[in-house]
Amino acid sequence: MRRSLRLAGFLTLCVAAVTSHAIEPANRKVDFEREIEPLLAEHCAKCHGPARQRSGYRLDRRDAAIRGGESGEPAIVPGQGAKSRLVQLIAALDPDEVMPPKGSRLNASQVDLIRAWIDQGAEWFSRSNVPVQAEQGTHWSLKPLIRPDVPRPINQGWGRTPIDHFILARLEEKGLSPSPEADRRTLIRRLTFDMTGLPPTPEDVTAFIADPAADAYERLVDRLLESPRYGERWARRWMDVVHFAETHGNDQDRPRPNAWPYRDYLIRSFNNDTPYTRFVQEQLAGDVLFPGDPQAIVALGFIAAGPWDESSQRDIRDDTLDKKVAQNLDRDDMVATTMATFTSSTVHCARCHDHKFDPISQAEYYGLQAVFAGVDRAERPYDLDPKSESLRAPLLAKKKGLQSSRKEEVDAMLDPAIRTALASGQAAWESAAAESIAWITLDPLTFTSAGGATTDKQPDGSIRFGGPRPEVDTYTIVARSGLKGITAVRLEVLSDDSLPQKGPGRQDNGNLHLSEFRIKAAPVSNTAAARPILLRNPAADFDQQGWDIAKAIDGNPATAWGIHPAVGKSHQAIFETSELLGIDGETELTFTLEQSHGGGHLIGRLRLSAATTSHPTLARPLPDPIAKILTTPTPIRTEAERAELTAYYYTIAPEIKAVIEELERKLAAIPPVSKVYAAAHDFTPEHSFVPAKAPRPVHVLKRGDINNPVRPAAPGALACVPGLDARFTLADLNDEGSRRAALARWITDPKNVLTWRSIVNRVWHYHFGRGLADSPNDLGQMGAKPSHPELVDWLAVTFRDGGGSLKQLDRLIFTSSVYRQACRHDARAAELDADNTLLWRMNRARLDAESVRDAVLQISGKLDLTMGGPSVRQFVESPGIHVTPMVNYLQFDVDSPASYRRSVYRFLFRTLPDPFMDSMDCPDASQLSPTRNASVTALQALAMLNDRFIVRQSEHFAERVGKLALDTAGQVEAAYQLAIGRSPSHEESEAFVAYAAKHGMANACRLILNSNEFMFVN
Repeated sequence: MRRSLRLAGFLTLCVAAVTSHAIEPANRKVDFEREIEPLLAEHCAKCHGPARQRSGYRLDRRDAAIRGGESGEPAIVPGQGAKSRLVQLIAALDPDEVMPPKGSRLNASQVDLIRAWIDQGAEWFSRSNVPVQAEQGTHWSLKPLIRPDVPRPINQGWGRTPIDHFILARLEEKGLSPSPEADRRTLIRRLTFDMTGLPPTPEDVTAFIADPAADAYERLVDRLLESPRYGERWARRWMDVVHFAETHGNDQDRPRPNAWPYRDYLIRSFNNDTPYTRFVQEQLAGDVLFPGDPQAIVALGFIAAGPWDESSQRDIRDDTLDKKVAQNLDRDDMVATTMATFTSSTVHCARCHDHKFDPISQAEYYGLQAVFAGVDRAERPYDLDPKSESLRAPLLAKKKGLQSSRKEEVDAMLDPAIRTALASGQAAWESAAAESIAWITLDPLTFTSAGGATTDKQPDGSIRFGGPRPEVDTYTIVARSGLKGITAVRLEVLSDDSLPQKGPGRQDNGNLHLSEFRIKAAPVSNTAAARPILLRNPAADFDQQGWDIAKAIDGNPATAWGIHPAVGKSHQAIFETSELLGIDGETELTFTLEQSHGGGHLIGRLRLSAATTSHPTLARPLPDPIAKILTTPTPIRTEAERAELTAYYYTIAPEIKAVIEELERKLAAIPPVSKVYAAAHDFTPEHSFVPAKAPRPVHVLKRGDINNPVRPAAPGALACVPGLDARFTLADLNDEGSRRAALARWITDPKNVLTWRSIVNRVWHYHFGRGLADSPNDLGQMGAKPSHPELVDWLAVTFRDGGGSLKQLDRLIFTSSVYRQACRHDARAAELDADNTLLWRMNRARLDAESVRDAVLQISGKLDLTMGGPSVRQFVESPGIHVTPMVNYLQFDVDSPASYRRSVYRFLFRTLPDPFMDSMDCPDASQLSPTRNASVTALQALAMLNDRFIVRQSEHFAERVGKLALDTAGQVEAAYQLAIGRSPSHEESEAFVAYAAKHGMANACRLILNSNEFMFVN
């Protein structure tokens, strides 16, 4: 502290010294690249460069150089070199604060040069420093988005859309020509699989080939765009991008029974062609921006789509390091998913330090974390019918108001007659309650634990139990009392910071189970005469469902009183004695607390007291502050005490309860709410997993270490996007929804160049097998450079300015000549462009896992096209060792109706994937999957021959063609038409007829399904 004060004072002198002593700033323009950058590289980069940042300071990028390090003080003040801490340090004005601390230091002329550069505004341009280029907006994805001119290629007759002109212009530059248009049979198969994930029917193929109209292809595109299968196809792709699944993942892979509504939301949105701006905003802040739309709540399943660490989030106390780490990683997943999906940026690379390659600071990363600091992943209620919500909302608002602690707010909702009854009821309650609160703490003489727990008597008369935690235990406590006429005893189980979840139980979740509570009493003069005392009329302030306080005196050791989930706070139970105690003088009371349920459900801290009043048992024991007020004579109670009594009475008043019960009857008449697993700020607590009362504080973490917070992080976005303010102006920082809404607006702003480039590149990827920039989730420095940057921009502007219609974007692509090219080899073109980057032909594609499975079902005649609803579990499920169930795919009946649904409706396990789908490169739902592997392996061929599903569907396939033709040749013809969309050649027909005669038609059908012509689309 003394050094800090001395340094603060000394820096004032530094400013003056630098101002008065330094040479006049250069009267010429300082060249950053030639003069300043070499100095920084030689003297500073070792400790403050991309590989290492001592004190959190980085000097290889302008934004980081200006911002400064861990002190939070700016290091450079553009235009004011003398006031810049960087100049003060390199000038060595304070011998204790010299930079660099070792080695060769800067001479006076070098210091003056840096000062002059800062005086001139600290302009920063470097051809050698990639991150600096990106920072200045010269990286292609950060340039302002301007509609480029459409090229005019030499061959004007080939192109149908502006897309074709961009493609053809590049081809002509390289001396290449596009491939001719594919035949109609190829086009309909390509288009139908691409748009719906299913093959065309033989009837569709025949009709399209025979259609003489010039616009036959365009009408086919329009028909498929309106197909319900279109939304299913795009939803499955989007589920890859956001790593959607229906279990938590990690070590406790518990199913999420209500994750599926988000999947159905996606299908509806794509089929309805929801404008992209709204589509994005709904998924980030639909509850805030579109409060009247129930589907806007379902859309928040996006934020919750990824994995969740249940064991850390649900079972560990909030005040532990592991819990904080889990919350940090959970927000990291939300940030990474959001920014990769909508802006194709790798912001998560700035978690431990500023991004090494892109102009994204660590502070900006944690600002994005702060956006999600008030939400968790949980079950969230919503109404399918907006009318139900409009009926429910006012009733719930009134119910919540009646449960308020503000008398004025409650009174405003009540009829005058009820308010009058409340006043008289409160007076009667105060009179009766005052007689029943005279509890006298019993001072324990001895206290033991049969299980060997340690015991510690506290100053307030309570006993704390610690040390070894046995599975079961029995506490015995002996106390003496001089009270005359004891009518009841009270057991308090008390919270304590030393207990799990703060107790009051010793179990990991803070719970306890009191199996039996017994008392023996004897005069102190004759303790040998101790006898059991019958207890009756038990009452507790909270009962766990199925574990009420009456179980503690029912004589059955298999039952017990529990308090879960109301852990972390103290509770009370009152037992009335069947006879008066203490009549003959001082009494010795022996209490036995049997806790035989097991699992360490033991009391962690308790206190015993007794009362002698005539009304000792209350429906709910009084909180200590209320009891204290009631012991104060009415005339001398303060206004605040009277208000506190009234507020408490309103929570138990039968008059108000009657009104609430009437509201609940009306609520019960409304159709029940549905639930979706989504981002939620208010949900039912479970163990230590409780809603945040306000957004949790987020700090910039030194090296990403939760133990090293540097400074608070404010909600915000990225400063590198030109024309957009990264800082969010929020009226109320405690309103978590406003944070998400601000991010949603920032992402969908027309000036957000990343958003519009990201989505058009992603769409292109799905139709051509790779994006124009072949890294759909990374448009930064480490991502792929675009093959046609002007086309990316033209598509982005056209899409943005055209209302963000994905269907119109798709139509534009599908009707282009480049999409309709044949997939044929050209030796010369392959030599010049082996990877087909310039698109001189169409790319051949292997069917993805879902398309394989769904096509097999359609071909066999078993496909069930029912849309929506809970996911089908195509496995046999049984209880597991812990919360993760046992899942057996081999025992599942492949002829079950659930087996016939489209693959998009499969229940998706993260850690227990379907082996068949896994072999076909179905992605790992624990990871973001912007692209899929498209491998060709022997394992896939074996699966297509031997998997139970394929074997059975091949039998159905054979049965189907058997009904279409009587002879084997006709059946082979039908099989080819269904599976491949063409007739077999003469040689193929003869071979399959012979094979079917020897091995059966089912095996012949299985071979057709295993052919390359079925598995690939040209």
